[in-house]
Parts: sequence; C-alpha cells; structure tokens
Amino acid sequence: QVQLEESGGGLVQAGGSLRLSCAASGRTFSRYAMGWFRQAPGKEREFVAAITWGIGTTYYVDSVKGRFAISRDIAENTAVLQMNSLKPEDTAVYYCAADRRAWRLAIVTDQYEYDSWGQGTQVTVSS
Repeated sequence: QVQLEESGGGLVQAGGSLRLSCAASGRTFSRYAMGWFRQAPGKEREFVAAITWGIGTTYYVDSVKGRFAISRDIAENTAVLQMNSLKPEDTAVYYCAADRRAWRLAIVTDQYEYDSWGQGTQVTVSS
C-alpha cells in the first residue's frame, strides 16, 4: 500500500479558493486510481472527485462541477484538488484515497474500492 498525507486545508471565506495536496510515499502511485472524498459533521463520507491512472480522465460529483479540479503529478507523487468558488456547504474534512487494483481507465467513486487513505484535512468555508 501507499501512504497518503493531505495538506492545504484551512479557513476561507465564501467565494475563495483552496488547493489541497495529497503526497504519496512508500511506492509510486503512477498506477493507482486517485480520489477525493469529504465528510461534513453528522454526515456520511461522500465522493467528491476522481482521476484515472491511465489517461487522467476526471469525474466529479455534481455539486462541485465547474468549481473543483482534480489532477496528479506523477513525477512529484502527488494529487491535487483545486477548489474555487467555495461555499459554506463545502465545509468538511477532505480525504484523498488511492486504489491500486483499478483498471487504468476506471473512475472509482465507491469509497470501499479504495485501499489507501490519508488522515484528512479540515476545510472550513465561512459565509
């Protein structure tokens, strides 16, 4: 398994931006599907965005489409979630995850398919 560590969370006003990074260590994650999830207080963890390891196809939950962008830097062994036009409802702990078993073109939205997780980073958006 690969070890993951998120960074970049914080407090931001509505309309602002944050850039979350997910650093992988232990082994290269060039053949891992990557995803970002979030969990707000009192709610279930939900899928936010995913990217394939084959050609970098991306997929987003409807609520963040056009505002968030997931990417990966194979050379730096990192994944990034750029979050723009943030809203108070985006407030949550954000987690990155990696799936080593995914087919190269697979978009993985099911959290139970992922086998490596970071510890999470808090994002708070004030109104």
